[in-house]
Amino acid sequence: MRKQKAKKERKVENKQKIMKWINNIISGILMILLISVASIVVVTKVSGGEPQLFGYQIKTVLSGSMEPGIQTGSLIAVKQAVDKTNFKKGDVITFQEEEGILITHRITEVVKSGDSVLYRTKGDNNNAGDMNPVQSANVVAKYTGYTVPYVGYFINFTQSKNGALLLLIPGFLLLIYSGFTIWRALSAIELPQKKQADIVGEDGGKSST
Repeated sequence: MRKQKAKKERKVENKQKIMKWINNIISGILMILLISVASIVVVTKVSGGEPQLFGYQIKTVLSGSMEPGIQTGSLIAVKQAVDKTNFKKGDVITFQEEEGILITHRITEVVKSGDSVLYRTKGDNNNAGDMNPVQSANVVAKYTGYTVPYVGYFINFTQSKNGALLLLIPGFLLLIYSGFTIWRALSAIELPQKKQADIVGEDGGKSST
């Protein structure tokens, strides 16, 4: 009888360990999410709407012109261009059009004329090249090859007026989950104590007969 009880207690302890492990993972994910969102929003505001991380600029791609390499809604990391005349065919660059719109396309041809350099570009998913060549002065950065699909939608929202809400939602979820974790921990403590009291009561009843 005691062996069966001990076996059951071990099963309960194993379940509690698994639940604790799962709780730690979920809490860690929520904490990372909260810190990441806060960092992105703060850095974006401080840098005037241009998020940066470890010297790399973070850009969002909201068109499918560079698919499948860069998916629509992706987050990409680009390195700010220093020597804007030194890019070569095959490089993926981010450049500014006359309207101030940023485009990330691949260089298909480098045209040099004296000291001036022009780049002919094309989106990998486009049938034809871009109409106007890119002046080297309009190149903003070079694509590093690092991309995270679909996160661009998320980052784009953080830059909107409602982006501050993203700081509250993960924090609120973390608060709720912390309360749930505390409640589970207290329940896990009370359960063995209750079982122990029942065992002592049973033993006492047996010895009195």
